[in-house]
Amino acid sequence: MTRDLPYGPDDLLWVTNQATLLMGEKDAVLVDTYVTIEQNQQLIDWVRSFGRRLTHVYVTHGHGDHLFGLAQIAEAFPGVRAVGTDATVATAKVQTGADLVGSFWERLFPGQIPAELAVPEPLGDDHLELEGQRLDIVETGFTDTAGSTVVWVPELRLIVGGDVVYNDAHPYLSESTAATRREWATTLDRLGELDPAVVVAAHKNPERADDPRIVAETAAYLREFDLLDADTATAEELYGAMLERYPRRINPGSLWGAAQRAKQRP
Repeated sequence: MTRDLPYGPDDLLWVTNQATLLMGEKDAVLVDTYVTIEQNQQLIDWVRSFGRRLTHVYVTHGHGDHLFGLAQIAEAFPGVRAVGTDATVATAKVQTGADLVGSFWERLFPGQIPAELAVPEPLGDDHLELEGQRLDIVETGFTDTAGSTVVWVPELRLIVGGDVVYNDAHPYLSESTAATRREWATTLDRLGELDPAVVVAAHKNPERADDPRIVAETAAYLREFDLLDADTATAEELYGAMLERYPRRINPGSLWGAAQRAKQRP
């Protein structure tokens, strides 16, 4: 995904998504789905390979790349419930609208977006249960979009981080402001206090482990972005300064979009 970069590492112009399957002895809960028809069919086949009954799909936030597979999942696993917070449901309704799908998602993935799109239903609670174990929903406010969440599994000391954490990938900052990035970094500090053993980011370099250090790394990235934003005059200067510090993070297109957004002064 190039976004017409002024320059940059050509071998890193890609992005990955991760979905997470939490399994008990008989049942399972899936966290997030993928974007395209083919990707979501691969996800369905993968979930089936474990032989569990899929009870829920939990959507961490309302961006389309995390929920466009809901209708395919529902068809493949009858009785599964797709759920999210009220904020996630509200954003999902916008993301699945014909205008945004046609102008944005279809432009990026022509002919690959499912014809039938669904939105999650409101969870109406602060947790899910999987065979007696709590899966706590932690609302994180505005991170890369409004109303983001993570899933905290105390028994495993596991954070399923959605887009609240990034693992060696440039974060999506095009919806953020300096104020929301400060709040985001503070939220990450609080998540670190949970002392997780494993943290799964939705966007990661697949060569890296799901290491809890990515919580602090993401917070540091956000704070450095704001410091360099204050010290640079143009989007290209900000982009270049961040690339000097993070030359091998995947998806520099996300950084270029963030730099352009940051320099759009009111």
